[in-house]
Amino acid sequence: MHHLTPENPGLAPLFESAKIGAIEVPNRVFMAPLTRSRSDAKVNTQTGLHALYYSQRAGAGLIVSEATQISQQGQGYAWTPGIFTDEQVESWKPVTDAVHNAGGRIFCQLWHVGAVSHPVFQPGGKAPLSSSAWTPEGEAFVGDRHPDGPQVPFEEARAITKDEIAKTLDDYHHASRCAARAGFDGVELHAANGYLIDQFLRSGVNKREDEYGGSLDNRLRFLGEAIEVVTAELPAGRVGVRLTPIGGAGGSADEKPEETYPAAAKLLAGRGLAYLHTVRATDHGGADGQKGKGDQVLHDMREAFDGAFVANGNFSPEQAAEWIRDGHADAVAFGRMFLANPDLPARIAHGGPYNEDDPDTYYGGGMKGYTDYPSLEKVDDPLPC
Repeated sequence: MHHLTPENPGLAPLFESAKIGAIEVPNRVFMAPLTRSRSDAKVNTQTGLHALYYSQRAGAGLIVSEATQISQQGQGYAWTPGIFTDEQVESWKPVTDAVHNAGGRIFCQLWHVGAVSHPVFQPGGKAPLSSSAWTPEGEAFVGDRHPDGPQVPFEEARAITKDEIAKTLDDYHHASRCAARAGFDGVELHAANGYLIDQFLRSGVNKREDEYGGSLDNRLRFLGEAIEVVTAELPAGRVGVRLTPIGGAGGSADEKPEETYPAAAKLLAGRGLAYLHTVRATDHGGADGQKGKGDQVLHDMREAFDGAFVANGNFSPEQAAEWIRDGHADAVAFGRMFLANPDLPARIAHGGPYNEDDPDTYYGGGMKGYTDYPSLEKVDDPLPC
């Protein structure tokens, strides 16, 4: 594996190799999952453009793929990929091959949005599912699937039945198998950002009166069952989990995140998982002013979990190195910086410069703002005579 040496010795913690579960990583600069909405609109498959995009970023210690739905019911945004049909599996193979050929490692983030969807994405045009009947705040990004799009108000989700919980767990199991077939090095269970698993965790959404609601242990049950079905299919050392104590889509919240999320971290301990990936309270996640509280919850989660701990959320390289040096994290995942800087680890080692990201090209479109951000090598290339 290629190892970089930073010009600034203070950034050295970012460039130490590590064993993360079953995976050897050459550095601690991970690529966070980034929804870019560029998949085939009809069948939610990937294209050659995705292979180029991810392979450009293969210098990351670990790439976590864009959120990828485990079923048609799990989709909540236009043009996002799936990992549940043979066609989708085949479309991911050139992506994982390209990353591996470039020396990288990539996990597939397994996603079910729950209520943060719209009937246009749901089988038979039915209402989305959640832990309880609930209408998320804001608007669904439906693209061209609705005449009033690209954004329309969310509609009320209905409470998932026990039979549907069992079916959804089957979908997580099936998607895990599909991810392995597609050539991913592992999977990350998306239990964060106010999506389905988080809708069970958060007291502001979960109003159930059966064994999946009420007490904290009951609200944690679905997370525990989901990780069990994923690790029944894949080695635990190739499975990570993402959690967000504060913020996320749809405006949901938990009354006591300082209790709920360390308890979730403890539930995940002792299973041999690769890592726990947590998100700081940031303005991007709709959690302005809660950074101090959020960071303390993350520190408590770190204490409760026994595997590698990955932090994410508007870190500068200097802050990231400090968190690793202080023992608050084993790696830091970068989102927008990786979006605009395909060779981010090399740029951090070099001390910059950094490309500015273009928010107008985050979601949808083609190569512009996706695969055309220059790398340092391209910047430094002399012009031909």
